[in-house]
Amino acid sequence: MAYEVEPPKYVRLAQTLQRRIEDGTYAPGTRVPSENQLVQAFGMSRPTVVRALELLKRDGWLESRQGYGTIVRGRPEVVEHKDRRGREVLERDESEDAGRLIEVGHVAVPARVASALGLPRGTDVLVRRFLVEEGGEAVALVSSYFPAGLAEGTELGSDKPLSGSTRELLETRKKIRFDHVVERVSARLPEEREAELLGLPDGVPVLSVLVIACDASGRSLQVSDVLLPADQHELEDTYRLS
Repeated sequence: MAYEVEPPKYVRLAQTLQRRIEDGTYAPGTRVPSENQLVQAFGMSRPTVVRALELLKRDGWLESRQGYGTIVRGRPEVVEHKDRRGREVLERDESEDAGRLIEVGHVAVPARVASALGLPRGTDVLVRRFLVEEGGEAVALVSSYFPAGLAEGTELGSDKPLSGSTRELLETRKKIRFDHVVERVSARLPEEREAELLGLPDGVPVLSVLVIACDASGRSLQVSDVLLPADQHELEDTYRLS
């Protein structure tokens, strides 16, 4: 049975404000309404409003300026990355790439992924876990999560390697369009199973690149957690100073 899980209130408010930025209601360089004004306009609590604004600041749509308030920046600029993990994940062809499919199935969404997908913790999602190998050695573990309703009726639940990318499959079968990717990088110690798959000795950390693929409205369509052995990878970013 197909069903949709409504995102939390703060995510819905952030999406509404984002659409107003995109359609010019809130023009770049102008101030957004105050917290009090947003509370009254949308009938939401102050904590919900604050969380929505923080989400938009984190993703680059807004910024705080001392003594001036919260300013609209507009659509975040696409930054050129040496390593485009997001594009690589979305365009991976499992049937052609070196590596192997480790797991396919429905799981309770992990907390970090739940936040990125705008889903309540414990919600049922589909996961595809793929171990990327080079020269017979594991170099990355990619766990891709999809809302259950979005995955239903597609080949995403197949335990066979996909022919073609997940992006191509979803855009064709679900008539949706991927627009942009947000990447969040953190470091942590791997879980026992993760360390085993990646062949890591005790104490070696991993870099976690959380790839959040969204449509033009900011709705998350796919979230992939890319685990990289920290002693084998270096992330590089080049950007202009304004």
